[in-house]
Amino acid sequence: MFNASSTRLNKYISESGICSRRDADRFIEQGNVFINGKRASVGDQVVAGDTVRVNGQIIEPQDADDFVFIVLNKPVGIVSTTESSEKNNIVDFVSHGVRIFPIGRLDKDSQGLIFLTNNGDLVNKVLRAGNNHEKEYLVTVNKPVTDDFIAGLAGGVPILGTMTKKCPVTKVAPNVFNITLVQGLNRQIRRMCEHFGYEVMKLERTRIMNVSLKGIPVGEWRDLTPKELSVLLKSIEDSSSEASATAKKSRNAPRKNTRNDGAAKPKAFSKPTGATKGNTKHPKDDSRKPAGSKGKDRRPFGDGKKPGGGKRPTGKPGGSPKSNGKPASNGKRPAKGRGPRP
Repeated sequence: MFNASSTRLNKYISESGICSRRDADRFIEQGNVFINGKRASVGDQVVAGDTVRVNGQIIEPQDADDFVFIVLNKPVGIVSTTESSEKNNIVDFVSHGVRIFPIGRLDKDSQGLIFLTNNGDLVNKVLRAGNNHEKEYLVTVNKPVTDDFIAGLAGGVPILGTMTKKCPVTKVAPNVFNITLVQGLNRQIRRMCEHFGYEVMKLERTRIMNVSLKGIPVGEWRDLTPKELSVLLKSIEDSSSEASATAKKSRNAPRKNTRNDGAAKPKAFSKPTGATKGNTKHPKDDSRKPAGSKGKDRRPFGDGKKPGGGKRPTGKPGGSPKSNGKPASNGKRPAKGRGPRP
């Protein structure tokens, strides 16, 4: 563990890499989690030396060597979710040997760069570091791009009850423009274009912060290099992995019908203590262990999935067997200790 004292039970379970905090709370609610032989409750704490079992299997905290941080060139049709009920979910498509989660979201009908990691604290830091991280897109629309259209996009557009932030927009071709955002509103670019009577025909994210699309074919992924990871971590070092008091308070307020934040809510794990090794080549045979993986299935309900390589056939989602141990949904959420949603 990375803690000197105690750790909240759902966080401890998620740090092992087997599931999200939300799913951990579901296991706890259903009575499938025990601490030192005693049935656990939501909100319980775990201290050094405690034995935690989920579905009868002892849970071990995640090792530092298991840290994974990759970048995927997502094809159109893959959904940025961890839900196994979605057959084209991004986790099954990547088929990594370690449980990973997407950082943020990229629409199903969009393609391009998206980060995935098994470290939820890092996910939270990236998403909570303030709307200052650049994401660059190449957009193709259904009719010629005009100067007025470019100026309108750059100056801010009223969507979802708010005004988008000013942003750099450049015409690239008659029907193509480049735009750099520091926001993550729901389907933001598509809505901005619709405001001016344009329809997006193709949307590709070409850069996230200091990481570009160059050298990553559609449908393939690679580990971040040590330099890329160093720059990224430096840029979020002042960001907290925990929600602010204001954010926590607002979480309990009644929800509005329209969501202004289109970013995916991460599932939480542990803090990284080391960088990836920067290996960008992934043999196609299954004998290679994924970067940061010890090659063992640490889930309490193993489904026999083998670690996947870094390259997949272009545009063909890869499925994997659904887990047999995932708790059935009863339509209720835990009253407290709830983890972030995917």
